[in-house]
Amino acid sequence: MKIIVPMAGRGSRLRPHTLTVPKPLIPIAGKPIVQRLVEDITKVVHEKIDEIAFIIGDFGPEIENKLKKVAHNLGAKPTIYQQLKPLGTAHAIHCAKESMQGPIIIAFADTLFRADFVMDKDADSVVWVKKVENPSAFGVVKLNNSGVITDFIEKPKKFVSDLAIIGIYYFKSAEKLMEEVNYLIDNDICPSGEYQLTEALENMRTKGATFTPGRVDDWMDCGNKNATLETNMKILEYELENMKNFPESAKILNSLIIPPCFIGESVSVINSKIGPHVSLGKGTKIDNSNIENSLIQEDTYISHGNLNNSMIGNSAKYYGVSRSISLGDYSVLDFQSK
Repeated sequence: MKIIVPMAGRGSRLRPHTLTVPKPLIPIAGKPIVQRLVEDITKVVHEKIDEIAFIIGDFGPEIENKLKKVAHNLGAKPTIYQQLKPLGTAHAIHCAKESMQGPIIIAFADTLFRADFVMDKDADSVVWVKKVENPSAFGVVKLNNSGVITDFIEKPKKFVSDLAIIGIYYFKSAEKLMEEVNYLIDNDICPSGEYQLTEALENMRTKGATFTPGRVDDWMDCGNKNATLETNMKILEYELENMKNFPESAKILNSLIIPPCFIGESVSVINSKIGPHVSLGKGTKIDNSNIENSLIQEDTYISHGNLNNSMIGNSAKYYGVSRSISLGDYSVLDFQSK
């Protein structure tokens, strides 16, 4: 089994945090989004993952090495492909054509999920879906009375279904999918200016492929700051038992930690109240602050902060009392000097 992870998008809605780090590598409760994604997939498929192929932009060797480490930690071979132009989801898959053999899972790296089902690997394809309130913002599927997918519709203007495609797919035969992806690209079928994977799926379906839905219990978005903070909160709740023990290298002095919180290695918290729903990355130092529902990355310093619903990047410095902020890597915000 292989996992194909398209992740070349710019993550514009999550700026400034994605100016220096690709969105799938932003940590949620101490782990990068993409690492959590592939780990959760392995729990559902109950099968060894032989290869994980990452389809990225021009992210540089440091990011590539981090992705390779994610694959190695799961005992899988890492492969890196590049998609240098935003030409759509089917085009991203085409960039990884050399890995498209045998059974595969395609997982777009801007979402996390929770599911309690065993995937049917005998099906031609499984499309993971979740019921949503606003289906016009998503690709959706229609089902027949037998629970088989009959239609794929991209962002329907009129209601046809509320089962949204969450961006994770299983294909028994990657070769059959590639036939349709190649057809779209060879014939320049991109009415919206992008080659869409749903077009390839619809062509497979009309040729007799059977698609079944895999329903997830929770679908968590990491598209913007507020959505990412909500996902961080949910993951902390889901992994409450794992969040009770802090590393020995962490220093907690005269402070209150209200669970669930993630405290990374060598974190220092002095004269502060942290939590609930706070993640503090490795090496971050907090003093005389009150922080809740926030995600703070690595090697950042916060003094006299009173923060809620905030997201602060790596190696940043914050001094002040603002209640809700979004501060990128290597930035300094000082309200005390004004």
